Amino acid sequence: MDITRHDDGSLTIPVIPGRHADDVDDGVAPAPGPTEMTIRPGEGGYVEALAQWDAQQHPDQTEAVSTASGREQAMQVVHAVAEDREHVADAVAALDDAEAGGEALRHVLVGGTPSVQAFAGEVADAEGGDPLPPHTATRIIGEVLAEIDSTNPT
Repeated sequence: MDITRHDDGSLTIPVIPGRHADDVDDGVAPAPGPTEMTIRPGEGGYVEALAQWDAQQHPDQTEAVSTASGREQAMQVVHAVAEDREHVADAVAALDDAEAGGEALRHVLVGGTPSVQAFAGEVADAEGGDPLPPHTATRIIGEVLAEIDSTNPT
């Protein structure tokens, strides 16, 4: 089962059955649990699931590489979207190199929550303002990556 990203940023992920679901103490088989669940930015496992969703969108992609110019593009677009959440497409279109920015954002996601938190601090230092909470930065990264993918299909 694939991970599904929804317009509100939430992700529906597959749930792996418990390791001991087949163990039966009383002779009665346990009721089957859910096969999927929805998680939202800020919830445990969201950053990792978003990274997996992105990898699922690009199965042929090699490991994400962050260049200095890509990191700069990534910081600019995250700051722009944080300032005006209604114009993600405009913020992505304003980038000189959306692909390099996207690669840098993928690199941030692979590092998990600590990487996202450090990146949010870098954005605040470079662009001004207070650092975004990690769950907000993660949600913006997901929106930006979805927009980059929709405008630059591979």
